[in-house]
Amino acid sequence: IIGDAAARLLEVLGHDVRRANHLGDWGTPFGMLVEHLLEQGGARDDLTAFYQAARARFDADEDFRTRSRRRVVALQGGDEPRLDERERRAAGADAKGAGHSALVLAAPPVAGKAAMSLILGIESSCDETAAALVTSDRRILAHRLAGQEAAHRPFGGVVPEIAARAHVEILPRLVEEVLAEAKIDLAEVDAIAATAGPGLIGGVMVGLVTAKGLALASGKPLVALNHLEGHALSPMLSDPGLVFPYLLLLVSGGHCQLLFVEGVGRYRRRATTIDDAAGEAFDKSAKLLGLGFPGGPAVEQAAQRGNPDAVPLPRPLVGSDEPHFSFAGLKSAVMRAKEGGRYLAEDIAASFQQAVVDCLVDRTARALDRADGARALVVAGGVAANQSVRAALTDLAAAHGLPFVAPPLWLCTDNAAMIAWAGALRFDAGLVDGLDAPARARWPLDPEAEKARGAGVKA
Repeated sequence: IIGDAAARLLEVLGHDVRRANHLGDWGTPFGMLVEHLLEQGGARDDLTAFYQAARARFDADEDFRTRSRRRVVALQGGDEPRLDERERRAAGADAKGAGHSALVLAAPPVAGKAAMSLILGIESSCDETAAALVTSDRRILAHRLAGQEAAHRPFGGVVPEIAARAHVEILPRLVEEVLAEAKIDLAEVDAIAATAGPGLIGGVMVGLVTAKGLALASGKPLVALNHLEGHALSPMLSDPGLVFPYLLLLVSGGHCQLLFVEGVGRYRRRATTIDDAAGEAFDKSAKLLGLGFPGGPAVEQAAQRGNPDAVPLPRPLVGSDEPHFSFAGLKSAVMRAKEGGRYLAEDIAASFQQAVVDCLVDRTARALDRADGARALVVAGGVAANQSVRAALTDLAAAHGLPFVAPPLWLCTDNAAMIAWAGALRFDAGLVDGLDAPARARWPLDPEAEKARGAGVKA
């Protein structure tokens, strides 16, 4: 609005605003006008009067609002029929507050706004390449995911360089596919969210740079998202009844944490692993047992054929006053059981899985006893797809009189829907980032948490 009025005045004054306003950035023409007025001796009162007059005209004149939106679209080389389609999809210009208009792209989102947001999400932190379109009212308009299991299987684990190169090759196509499936133009998206860490730094950089390029080219805000926050908020995407605060067990291939989730961007870490993550222990144990890759599903399948009581394995830190997790010793015990030659691989897998479940339940029960005000026990992350883990946590929540919430299986592993959803929540709260947002290999959700002991601690 202000940009359009400023551009009109600048044209009268002989300035070329077509180039300056090519991204619909209202700050550029307004800044030029401020500079001109100050050069001519203008005072703060002049600028205030100009703003109030422009705002009053916009509020009072519906035709002027329509002409303003159309004019900005024309300056950007867009077409008016596409604008009309966006307005119809938003159920009228006022229903969305012109939310898809280029005129308001540079304005900060309003916290708690009632209008629906549409977010393009990008995920590339490990070996899954994904893109999704998700709305703030929990509708997944499109989702595309490309795995790399075949490329990494010969090595028994994820090779970072192979993963990063695959992201470069795959990601642009996935973005195009989700936009085409949803019949959405990039101009209709409110913001672009991408994982900015933690993760394999090469892959993180690919996704984040892609998002920055799209944000710059379209004039959309960027949400540089913590991958762990995507997991932490993913249960709310599938369960509208879940409300803050809740105790979260975030358990994946790279992390194992207990977090008290107070709200968007508000996390209090209660425990973490002092060495290996649970998912990492699954993967390495699968490799030791020759079960294949990826290790989590392979161990779970083998465990179904084995006896969970056959192999005496340790339960590190179970029953201790220390709040944290430890799985390195358990992994070493699996190696010794395999090398001893006394046990079947299926029995070792079943015994290992049961030991992990016992550790997770014991540590989570300790945290629940200290989680005053928690309204639910929630699990998220790749290991949350394990049925034995889910069953044990369901019983634990019931014993504490709390509902148990877990995302559907496909939403537990890395995906772009959770990134877009978390991006929508942050965007609606006014939490957006600049194009200088860094890619991070490590990025704790609670930077103020007391550092845990252990050389392999993953914050």
